[in-house]
Parts: sequence; structure tokens; C-alpha cells
Amino acid sequence: MTVIREPVAHELHGATFHSFVAPSSGSRELCAWRLEVAGGTAGVEHRVSREEVVLLISGELTVTVDGVPGTLRAGDVAFVPAGATFRVDNLAGDPASAWVTTSVGLEATLPDGSSIRPPWTR
Repeated sequence: MTVIREPVAHELHGATFHSFVAPSSGSRELCAWRLEVAGGTAGVEHRVSREEVVLLISGELTVTVDGVPGTLRAGDVAFVPAGATFRVDNLAGDPASAWVTTSVGLEATLPDGSSIRPPWTR
């Protein structure tokens, strides 16, 4: 059994991604991280290549999937299908924290057509 107590933190688009599970930590199939979004943060829309599950731990987030916004409160879950456009905004003044899972190999395509392979999925 592997216990990960000190995740690797990555900053991108005004959010912090605390990587717990990824190929870099020994996983072959899954990636999992804690997402921290400061209050007043506007996210960046992107198309995801793999399914994602977002469980809100604290705060409140607006999650938009394929143009349809929804409000997540602590304990709520958003499912993002592979190929969907996805955006996370924190319109509130307080920070929000979420647990996110996906499969290895996730890529995100940005509106300008560029793509990224986030380090927390490699």
C-alpha cells in the first residue's frame, strides 16, 4: 500500500492542483488531485479527452459542462464526459476545494486550439 501525505502542487490558470495519484507516483490507470480555487477566480474553458469526476469538498463552484452551468456546494459531484467542454469558476469570495479524479492520459484542448497534458496526469 502506498500512502501519499505530501502531494506535488502545480499552479495553472489561478488554481492550485495538489497531485496525489498519477503515473509519477506509481499509478497506471488513475489520477487524483485536490483542486484549490481562490474566491473570485474565473476559469478557462477547455475540452477534456477523458472523463472527470469533481467532488466539491468546501466552498461553492460554478461548473459549466458543454455550455450548461451548475452550482456545486460541499458534497455535490459533477461528472464531465470525455470530449465535453468544461470550465470551473469560483464566483464567491471564499476559496473552494474539490477532489478530482480521471484516468491517465488526460489532455485538455484550449479555445485557441492548443492542448496541454497537465503534469498531475502524467
